Amino acid sequence: MIDLPQLTGQLEAYGRVARIVIAGHNGSTPRETGAAMCVWDGGQSGTIGGGRLEFEAVKRAREMLDHGPGTEVRRQALGPALAQCCGGSVTLVTEVWNVDCYRAEIDTKPFEFQGVFVRRVEGDRPLPDKARRRLQASGDDPIPTQLIDGWLIEQVWRDRQPVFIYGAGHVGNALARVLAPLPQFEVHVADVRPPMLEDLPGTVLRSSDILPIEVMAKAPPEAAHFIMTPEHEYDLALCHQVLQRPFAYAGLIGSATKWARFRKRLAAMGHTQAEIGQIECPIGDPALGKRPYEIAIGVAAGLLARRRARPAIREDVA
Repeated sequence: MIDLPQLTGQLEAYGRVARIVIAGHNGSTPRETGAAMCVWDGGQSGTIGGGRLEFEAVKRAREMLDHGPGTEVRRQALGPALAQCCGGSVTLVTEVWNVDCYRAEIDTKPFEFQGVFVRRVEGDRPLPDKARRRLQASGDDPIPTQLIDGWLIEQVWRDRQPVFIYGAGHVGNALARVLAPLPQFEVHVADVRPPMLEDLPGTVLRSSDILPIEVMAKAPPEAAHFIMTPEHEYDLALCHQVLQRPFAYAGLIGSATKWARFRKRLAAMGHTQAEIGQIECPIGDPALGKRPYEIAIGVAAGLLARRRARPAIREDVA
């Protein structure tokens, strides 16, 4: 799948970005069709499997970045030529985007097929009629990434769950960094201390000009909320507010002692024990530890586990 919001954020931050996607694979390969990564001047994100294949792909992407927008399709065997013993082969599509060509491709024309990004990356053949009919009939069913007669077909990431993090301290910062690369989530961080938001990944949405409690009031009902401000009283106020509105998940950072006190105070505010029990505290996986990134990894694993029931991928549209 292609993560358009992430690509948009990277282009806004870095100006020019090369995106590498595995458009097809055969045999034993480090990653499957659909795996992708992005490269820009001075950085990169994602992976197509590491090793010599990725090293050479990134090197070529950086060469392409020097020459502006363009596309290249390369078929590569994973054998002696790359000093890799996987034995399979991959087809790589590398596209260099800048803000102008991206807007021309994405912003100024509607997608012909619902939720699917289809563009020609090689040759001049028209999209096969059979593929066109299957795409038109796909509706809401997700489809696999594939390269058909020079046309790259990718599902656009949909159903991104909004995740609101209240407080950009050590754990809030770590959680935003762990979730930011995952296309399943749209990450928001609210903190009234602007410097705390400065070094977050470019795809993270930030709020410092309004109070976190106001940010929560505008969150959609499918959002997950993580309450971790530096003030216990404000944490309590956020817990009180989240229980008065629909939400998919709510977590509070803190010890068992803090949570016991909060439960009593929330009950005094009129919330039932069943309602209060909808807030998880402590958050994360205690078996992983209490360091910020250990907590963040446990939280991310929990969010991903809640999203395991996904629609089945359609068969090839060719």
